[in-house]
Amino acid sequence: MRVSFGMVLLAGVSVAAVTALWLPPVTAPVAATSAAPGLARGTYLPDAERKYPTRVLWGDEHLHTGWSGDASLGGTTLTPEDAVRFARGETVKSSSGQDAKLDVPLDWLAVTDHSDGYGTASELRAGNPEMLADPTAKRWAAMTAAGGAQARAAQLEAIKAQADGTLPKIMMDPKWMKQAWAKSIAIMDKYNEPGRFTALIGYEWTSNGGNGDNLHRNLIFRDGADKAGQVRPLTTFETENPSGLWKWMAGYEEKTGGQILAIPHNGNLSNGRMFEDQQYRGQPITREWAEMRARWEPLYEYFQFKGASEAHPSLSPTDEFANFEIWDTANLTGTAKQPGMVAGEYARAGLERGLVIGARVGANPFKFGAAGGTDSHTGLSTVAENNYWAKGAPAAGTWNAVHRKEDSGYVRRSWTQAAQGVTGVWAAANTRDAIWDAMKRKETYASSGPRITLRFFGGYGFAAADARADRLVAVGYAKGVPMGGDLKAVSGAVPTFLVAAMKDPRGANLDRVQVIKGWLDADGKPREAIFDVVWSSPAKRKPVAGKLPPVGDTVDVANTSYRNSIGASELVGSFRDPGFDPRQRAFYYARAIEIPTPRWTAYDAKRFKVKMAPEVTMKLQERAVSSPIWYTPA
Repeated sequence: MRVSFGMVLLAGVSVAAVTALWLPPVTAPVAATSAAPGLARGTYLPDAERKYPTRVLWGDEHLHTGWSGDASLGGTTLTPEDAVRFARGETVKSSSGQDAKLDVPLDWLAVTDHSDGYGTASELRAGNPEMLADPTAKRWAAMTAAGGAQARAAQLEAIKAQADGTLPKIMMDPKWMKQAWAKSIAIMDKYNEPGRFTALIGYEWTSNGGNGDNLHRNLIFRDGADKAGQVRPLTTFETENPSGLWKWMAGYEEKTGGQILAIPHNGNLSNGRMFEDQQYRGQPITREWAEMRARWEPLYEYFQFKGASEAHPSLSPTDEFANFEIWDTANLTGTAKQPGMVAGEYARAGLERGLVIGARVGANPFKFGAAGGTDSHTGLSTVAENNYWAKGAPAAGTWNAVHRKEDSGYVRRSWTQAAQGVTGVWAAANTRDAIWDAMKRKETYASSGPRITLRFFGGYGFAAADARADRLVAVGYAKGVPMGGDLKAVSGAVPTFLVAAMKDPRGANLDRVQVIKGWLDADGKPREAIFDVVWSSPAKRKPVAGKLPPVGDTVDVANTSYRNSIGASELVGSFRDPGFDPRQRAFYYARAIEIPTPRWTAYDAKRFKVKMAPEVTMKLQERAVSSPIWYTPA
């Protein structure tokens, strides 16, 4: 279902003019009249009484270095220290020997090297004699040293061996992990600077469901090395069952007093298993199991280089923006996808299935917010289309990134790889505690790359005047709940939502902001609808038969340029659900979409002076997607 309507405010205001509008108004400096410790009279404290976050913090929750086996075998030499330095804005040498530097640094980073074989491949590359005593490891070392196609072949062999459980025994010896883990978490503590940059300790648990079905999770610690160092990462040699992972997480918290969460990703490579309507081994979902998954996995990764995971065009045929950076052919090891599998792979369908299961067992296992990560295997967290760098060392910074023609299973034609994604976190401060807590309460959103500022609130007491940029945030928190929250049933009341989006100051204008609703109908079947709530040029763009005309297209592919002569720098509005039924479970989330811009493939075609094949995608409409707000009947 597609419906276009909404209230449009400030659609043409410049970025410079609206920056302050995201904060509550302050008419004059306020003198400190109380005897606050350490404060002189006349001190201006605009944030002193605020109980909510006023700044979005940008970071990558999914990054690999040369301490991941597949990355190292593919030619990545960068360490976790290199990765953090790069994320902070420092210049580092890439694995291909080129200087690399972010135009705009990140606010935070989680390095999530694979737990299986953690640190072993770097020992292999260094020529550790104990490692080279194994013939397979020795052969991989030689292939890696040769570089190019051989390094790529070694990388793929290792990926398949990990999926099949056939990695050389020497690479599974926990002593390598213990050494590397201790070094890694010490590095993260070293570069963690509260208030300036947050270095989150993490790793990736890489379950393949016994058959290459991607059930991977990134584990993110709230803690420092003093607690994270009391354990070693869980491997799939010990369990491939997510329930086993949750048990390990509970054990960590009980042992250390720390806190930890998991972020699944790439359900599109799971062959239907990421959001399947059963437990790992086929048992029926119980309330206890549903509650455990919801507790330990508050977020899901919507954007990364191996495909976007918000929606699939076959599942959402009325969503004209669903066909975005889609990978949907097979699982990690090349087992082809069968009909019906995609229903268990994409976030929106997972959210809908969660409503169904919640109604059946009394708890929703798929009640997750939105995150984004690069999954880069270069140690370089890059998302900009004009700064692609590829996602694996053999292709980084070279024409090889688009020239390769592989198209089997996990290895897709390189041009189909995406430059995305990144997570926006509404945290009270740039600290481990504040960022992790925001993740836990799901006050986060995912972007395909641009640093779009996105706010989304739901409530019952909003007035028309509340959909003003100068009051939206303060009123949103005072009268409602932010993204990631829950709306309780209120007799006779219909929920209203406030939404605001501002363009990336260095990027493209916005086309529109939408609200996506999913709900269970009277028969308990999942439904969805997409509402265009606020859009640019409303006087010229009138909905026709409920469909909003396209914003236009200013992209010059050959010159990799576009013009911000269309679109809006900021869009602010409100939405009242016209089909609300208090008896029906529902969720709502916001999606802000940019005007068309050149894709990284266009930039590389120009940079390397090559002509792309007709099937290569050369432009796109980037977007940001909020965590949902849920409604549950009384």
